[in-house]
Order: sequence, then C-alpha cells, then structure tokens
Amino acid sequence: MSTWSWSYVGHIMPDILKGLLVTVEATLLGSLISFVLGLVWALALRSSTRWVRWPVQAVTEFVRSTPLLVQLFFWFYVLPSTGVSFSPLTTGVLGLGLHYSTYTAEVYRAGIDGVPVGQWEAATALSLPRRHTWTAVILPQAVRRVVPVLGNYVIAMFKDTPLLAAITVLDMLGEARLDSAASFRYMEPITVVGILFVVIAYPTSLLMRALERRLGN
Repeated sequence: MSTWSWSYVGHIMPDILKGLLVTVEATLLGSLISFVLGLVWALALRSSTRWVRWPVQAVTEFVRSTPLLVQLFFWFYVLPSTGVSFSPLTTGVLGLGLHYSTYTAEVYRAGIDGVPVGQWEAATALSLPRRHTWTAVILPQAVRRVVPVLGNYVIAMFKDTPLLAAITVLDMLGEARLDSAASFRYMEPITVVGILFVVIAYPTSLLMRALERRLGN
C-alpha cells in the first residue's frame, strides 16, 4: 500500500500546473463561444420565420439531449473522416462552446422574457428601430439579469474539462494520468487535481452568489 509522498507532489506539480493553464484556457475560450453562440441561438429562436426557428430548435435540442463526451468523440474521431480536423485543444474548446451554448441560449431567453413589457412598449412609443431596441434597451437589461447564471455555467464547464483528456488534451487530468502511468502512483496526482478543482471552483461559486445578490438589489 503506497503512502503519501510530498516529494513526489513537488515533482509532478509543474506538470499539473501546466495542465491547469490548458484547463483555464479551454474554459475561458469555451465560455466565450458559448456566450456568443448562445445569444445567436436565443435570438434565432425568437424569430418570426419558422425556417429559422425550427432548425435552430432542432439543433439545440439534439445537442442538449446527447452527452458531451459523445459529442467530443464525434468532433475528434468522426469529423476528420470528412476531411475536417482540428487540434485536440481546438476540438475540445469548440465542443465545450457548442454544447454549453444550447444551455446559455435558454438563459438568454429567460432574461429576455424577464424584461418588463413596458420597456418594449416604451421603445415602440419612441419609434426606436428594432435593432436599436434590442441593442440599447432589451439586451442590456436581459444580460444584467442572467450574468450570475452564465457564471455558474462557466464553473460547470470548468468542471467538465476533464472530459477533454478523452481526446488527448493534456489538461490537469491528462497530465495527472501521464504522471500516474509513468510512476504507477495514482494517489498524489489525482488528489492534487481534485483539490485544485475545489480551490478554484468553490470561491468562484461564492463570487457568483455575491454577484447575484448585488445585481438583484
């Protein structure tokens, strides 16, 4: 039975921290894609044209109904057979962004629906162009309402990044698995990765709660 070795922890920490940078990079870039694409989905779902609304609804429902890991495998292992391929990290970022965009779309939809009807009526009374109504009146209020929820999805995405190790991305878990395979010691690498996730995710969740209370006032 192996015992905890602090010297071994010190030996693997540079690799784990290098993986942490990849994890953070994947989370931030994936979040950016999910926020932008989610807004596109939300606006498309409100379109009066059914040929826009129905396909978007079908795609978002399909993505939400399939596991993220299956989607990552598709993008990484199946898509290249059609001649389209990306690096493991790019594939992971795109997979995370697309998957979570279907959830942020619902968050935006709820935020837009939560804007008081009087705001729409006021914009109409002022004869504001539709585009200006959205960009200057509706979206600023809707986004303000949903920022904490979007932040929670960033945390969820951060906790889902270990799935990227399945497509050979050397994130924290990927680096930990390499170190474990080389030394046959699993206790320290996996425990350190778990602790780092808690150290980053928990304070971030507290920050999101504080932000939600602040924006709710």
